[in-house]
Amino acid sequence: MERNNLIAILLIGVVFMGYMWWTTENAPPKKNTNALFQDSTITGESDESDAKPEFVDDSPVIDSLGAADKFGRYFSQFAFGEEKIYTVETDLYIAKFSSYGANLVEFTLKDYTKWDGVPSQLIWEGDKQLFLDFLSVDGRPIDSRELYFEIEGADSIRVRNEDTAELSAVLKIGDNQYIKKVFKFYGNEYIFDHNIELAGLDKVIKKNGYELNWANGVKYQEYRSDMESNYAEVVTSANGELITLDASDYDEEYKESVSGSIDFASVKSKYFQAAIIPNNFDGDVQMIGVRKRIKDNGFVEHYNVSIQRPYEGGNVKHQYKVYVGPLDYDVVSQYGMSETVNLGWWIFRYIGEYLLMPFFLLLHSFIPNWGFTIIIFSIALKLILMPLSKGQLESSRKMKLLAPEIAKIREKYAENTQKQQQETMALYGQYGVNPMGGCFPMLLQMPILYTLWTVFSTNIHLRQAEFGLWINDLSMPDYILTLPFSIMGFESLSGLALAMSVTMFIQQKMTISDPKQKAMVYMMPLLFMFMFSNFPSGLNLYYFMFNILGIIQQVYVNYFQKNQISLAEMRKSPKKEGFFTKKMKEMQQIAEAQQKAKNGNPVNPNKRKRKNK
Repeated sequence: MERNNLIAILLIGVVFMGYMWWTTENAPPKKNTNALFQDSTITGESDESDAKPEFVDDSPVIDSLGAADKFGRYFSQFAFGEEKIYTVETDLYIAKFSSYGANLVEFTLKDYTKWDGVPSQLIWEGDKQLFLDFLSVDGRPIDSRELYFEIEGADSIRVRNEDTAELSAVLKIGDNQYIKKVFKFYGNEYIFDHNIELAGLDKVIKKNGYELNWANGVKYQEYRSDMESNYAEVVTSANGELITLDASDYDEEYKESVSGSIDFASVKSKYFQAAIIPNNFDGDVQMIGVRKRIKDNGFVEHYNVSIQRPYEGGNVKHQYKVYVGPLDYDVVSQYGMSETVNLGWWIFRYIGEYLLMPFFLLLHSFIPNWGFTIIIFSIALKLILMPLSKGQLESSRKMKLLAPEIAKIREKYAENTQKQQQETMALYGQYGVNPMGGCFPMLLQMPILYTLWTVFSTNIHLRQAEFGLWINDLSMPDYILTLPFSIMGFESLSGLALAMSVTMFIQQKMTISDPKQKAMVYMMPLLFMFMFSNFPSGLNLYYFMFNILGIIQQVYVNYFQKNQISLAEMRKSPKKEGFFTKKMKEMQQIAEAQQKAKNGNPVNPNKRKRKNK
């Protein structure tokens, strides 16, 4: 059993390391307004989260003739004006809009801060979001960010509680001809309405319509740009399916078009997102992404999403809702976007969404400190999984009792591996031991353990949550030492990863008795120590506590449990041949038959099987 148990642990390690590697390495023809980088460079200061593309503005200073040439007869009149900023403050955020483009230029959350304590502002400096682009009938590609709108509304608006307020921006092209953008804000919601009205533009805008865009994603808020980039992506929900685009290779522009009934289109970072939610829209969405390097081996990813809306003429009003805020499961679920929260895939997501996350949040409603919530959570989960772990530990104890007998067999048949296997299987049968008995309970726990990894890795509730001692952010690694060298890409050591590896070593020491596996007692904890050093400290705190509880349970089973079984009692107890034992015997019989046939004494394995019966 020790060998199979060890193989299972190795597989777990391979899965984790493979997933870590995968997460780490892993526009309309009329005008390329969706291009993320146009001969741009990435610069990074000490704060990598501020790194963004520097767009090269090579457009000349426009005079009246230049405006007429660039924007055509209908839109050149809006190329000149004075920019004015309008501020909207709600209970949850402060948003700023510019008359130059009628775009969102700042969006600051009141309840969240960056890693350095500055309030979280989710729009990259210099960007203008929720802009329109379209093609005029005289063949001019129009970008609304370059036009001055007439704003209707107060310079500063304060919206509280259940109150609402509106801000509208208009391009009056002619009599009964206009483009109008209307924003409606709610005092206690991250979401706001964004309605677009087109009136009398049959001979102004071509029928392929316009695109509503959000460019460059949301601004990074964490200290490590690479860790945040691992979770950045653009997602679209169409026809009941979530389509994701993730830029995994450097300097390559990724594109994907989505068609159908669109529920929402979202750009995400690790903990925040901006989403456009159209009302009753069946059409196309364009997603674009790119990854760029910055200094100090960091990298950033930027994503564009655009909703492509045809225009057949006349007066139309298109309704959208826009969400800019945290990736909080309870919040985004209100707007049908629960899938944007990363809780794993397939069955893991269901476990996290409907079991682990609700239970975790319920505990926190009684325990204010998130670190202690994790500790109580780990204790509760250990109690729930006790029937599985109990069988695993008892199987481990039985294998430990048999270890001296197995050693004798190996010594006696040191030159005959096949005979070793035959005698070992016979020994298992005599004492009623299933060599896979400890492995199967571990496999049953795997979905839960993996789901916990995803839940703790992206849980915004753990972001900047302080536990105590040196652990000041449960969502980040708790580094206590920077190494003078790199081991498998790891340059820093986590305190909780070190503590977790020590408890793993103790567990291995208590359960592994095979001399051939002694080296793994030291190798596995060392491997996991480095592998877990880049994991969030909240996750390592959970695994550390889970190991501590496992050691306590193992000590109880080994030394304090009543009716401790002995070899003599194991031999006398009723024998029940399990599925795995039966299959291993059948495989052994086939191997014996093949060996005898090779030696010139063919044996029919089926005939032998009937004789044994």
